[in-house]
Amino acid sequence: MRIQLAVNKIGNNKMLIFNYRSKLDLLKSIGNYLDYTETSMFGLEYESNGELLGCNRPTITGIRGREFFAKVVMENDRIKYVK
Repeated sequence: MRIQLAVNKIGNNKMLIFNYRSKLDLLKSIGNYLDYTETSMFGLEYESNGELLGCNRPTITGIRGREFFAKVVMENDRIKYVK
């Protein structure tokens, strides 16, 4: 049962690529629209309200900077919180 709960929790997360040079640049964008790239070939993962997980992958985006992972909370298509 514990394993099933963990799989369900992981399965609900959305993973995007955040097009920012660093997590600090992402933090400075609170209140603005999110600059992202979809990664799923099975449909859109972006949600205008809710939590999104993502990362910066310099090898994919071509944006020089640090690789980072972040959780972004969205509200009305705007960045509300970054962790």
